[in-house]
Amino acid sequence: MRSRQRMFAAVMRLLLKCLRLGRRRRFKLVRQVEQLWHYGRLCLRSLLYNSFTNSDVVLDSLFEPVYWLVDHVTRWFGVTYTPAWICWHLAYGHWNLLMIVFHYYMAITTSPGHPPQAKDDLTGVSICRKCIAPKPARTHHCSICNRCVLKMDHHCPWLNNCVGHFNHRYFFSFCLFMTMGCIYCSISGWDMFRDAYAAIERMKLLEKERLQVAANQTYYQTPPPTFSFRQRAFHKSVVYLWVLCSSVALALGALTLWHAALITRGETSIERHINKKERQRLQKKGKVFRNPYSFGSWNNWKVFLGVDVPRHWLTRVLLPSPHLPHGTGLSWDLPPCVMEQRAPLLAI
Repeated sequence: MRSRQRMFAAVMRLLLKCLRLGRRRRFKLVRQVEQLWHYGRLCLRSLLYNSFTNSDVVLDSLFEPVYWLVDHVTRWFGVTYTPAWICWHLAYGHWNLLMIVFHYYMAITTSPGHPPQAKDDLTGVSICRKCIAPKPARTHHCSICNRCVLKMDHHCPWLNNCVGHFNHRYFFSFCLFMTMGCIYCSISGWDMFRDAYAAIERMKLLEKERLQVAANQTYYQTPPPTFSFRQRAFHKSVVYLWVLCSSVALALGALTLWHAALITRGETSIERHINKKERQRLQKKGKVFRNPYSFGSWNNWKVFLGVDVPRHWLTRVLLPSPHLPHGTGLSWDLPPCVMEQRAPLLAI
């Protein structure tokens, strides 16, 4: 009995010793963590310590990236621009870019329209001699697509698509807004172009002087400073940008004016040649040719742009709009906007 009590007492003493040892080790670990925390905090404060540091200095340091961004952004606008001009550039530039991207995407993704292959679906139409299929009025065969296209104007390689009944408005709007964007860039970048061109001329002059100094072997003279590669690339890029925008504005502007004249007459590029021959043929007989698809200059623009009511000038012309053109491309009935204007004349 006594031996059991002694053994139990020995086990209890051993257990108490283990608990005390565990407490000591735990307290020691906590003390080490506290020491490391205080040491790291002291190191951080010693690295960032400055006798002049206060809340204002900390606030300025936090806003330093904002100051850097504003400084570099305003440098591109120029120091002479007023807030009104900056707002104008931001509003007009983004609106013009949105119109260009929207109409270009719609022009390349929208099908120009093709006539049905079944002959029973159409009445009173001719047959295409190349694809042996019904050919409605104003429909022509595209040799590149090898298909008939409704109200075909031409095949545009820049769109990789035919320009026809359903995407003619997108094509013309893209040309118009692209021309406006190039003119806007040319006018806005004129001052930068002059400065860059003058800097390039100075580069050439300094380079010529440096070569002359090297050829004369005059080591006592200090060679003129040279421009860095970054400066050369920047000035040449500005000149290239201005020349490219001006050239595209002239070339694309001429194409846009040409298509605007065709739209005013209610014709396409192909119909112009056909109507010209027909006009000359009837002129020899003493007759006058009349385009059956022309409703007058103003009405032709309203039909082409799909303007039925006055608010459509804003929602369908000045803003991106995926609305469909008048008609199906298979028949050419009188558009609603033209019928409303001709109703009083018929009533009289």
